[in-house]
Amino acid sequence: MFANLRMNKLIRIISALDSITEFVGKYVSYFAVLMVLVTCYVVISRYVFNSGSIAVQESINYLNAMLVFATVGFTLKHNAHVRVDIIYGSASATYKNWVNFLGTAFLLIPGAIFILLSSWDYVQSSWAILEDSPEANGLPFVYLLKSIILLMCFMLLLQGLAELLRNLCLLLSPEIPELAVEEEESRTL
Repeated sequence: MFANLRMNKLIRIISALDSITEFVGKYVSYFAVLMVLVTCYVVISRYVFNSGSIAVQESINYLNAMLVFATVGFTLKHNAHVRVDIIYGSASATYKNWVNFLGTAFLLIPGAIFILLSSWDYVQSSWAILEDSPEANGLPFVYLLKSIILLMCFMLLLQGLAELLRNLCLLLSPEIPELAVEEEESRTL
């Protein structure tokens, strides 16, 4: 009974973390459409109307950074990241849960913490001077662009914790179907 209460609490925590990642991933994925539209605008304005804007061109970099860095947790949640499937692909579910648990505990989470700590001063110094674009008429928000690195670390740690707890639950109680990781060959945002 007590173990079931703990497991239910862990499942609720995993679900809450997953829902945050899912929300961010789904909404930030629309930046891809916006990025395509802005790119089309840049190309048309430059080659058809012989005009352009550095700020609009730089906005594509900002959108791309948000798209890639803010969706790392979403990619992890959906098991859509790059994985070398030499042994893992044909392994048992228990083996995969162990690999995922240990990989998350000893590689993913420490790696995300390392990136967070090593980029903190970089982002902080950019905020201290409210760094802007080195280009004339560029966007004056480079400090916000650099802050996306910290957002990436947060999203990766958030989903990393969910994955760590999910694999722990699956190792302790493999019969919980709602926690099993879906495996598909390809997935899109």
